Amino acid sequence: MITTNVDHCFQRAGFDKARLFYTQGDYGLFQRADGRIKKTYDNRDWEMKAMAAQLFIPDEKGLFRVPENRQIKMRIPSELIPVCPDGGEPVSMNLRVDDTFVEDAGWQEAARRYVEFLQSCQGRHILFLELGVGGNTPMIIKFPFWSMTAENPNTVYACLNDDESICPEQIREKSICLSGDSGTVMKELKTIQESL
Repeated sequence: MITTNVDHCFQRAGFDKARLFYTQGDYGLFQRADGRIKKTYDNRDWEMKAMAAQLFIPDEKGLFRVPENRQIKMRIPSELIPVCPDGGEPVSMNLRVDDTFVEDAGWQEAARRYVEFLQSCQGRHILFLELGVGGNTPMIIKFPFWSMTAENPNTVYACLNDDESICPEQIREKSICLSGDSGTVMKELKTIQESL
């Protein structure tokens, strides 16, 4: 699975991290702010400490809630300001916002797996399923899916999007474009499938 989402939601939903390629980074990772060390750092422990320091309360799923008295602190102690474990420099989220973005060993490995997967599928029957991809970075998912659909006669392109469910004319005959909320449409498709 390739995604431009950086919100860690696929992993929280139970997807195996080894099958994901987060091309634009991940909120769950820190990197040295200047990008000089090509390494990322899991920030879950820091996140838990920072949320607790603000008086948020974790539930049984590890999600934080506002306490019943609604009193929280909107600050953390200075000793919780995150720094790079390898040198003490400032850190930032591992997000592709400029040329400091770190494509660490995990990112490189995910890119390799994705390319190998695509190569292993050449000539086979393939469904390129695009869910909620907008127009911000079409060169990462949308344009390659269109191109691969045009090149391989055994492919189908399917797009589900609230307001940008489109495809080029060249692949219209082998495309399925659905407009609507992806959660609602997926539930409707499941209901239809179960009734067959």
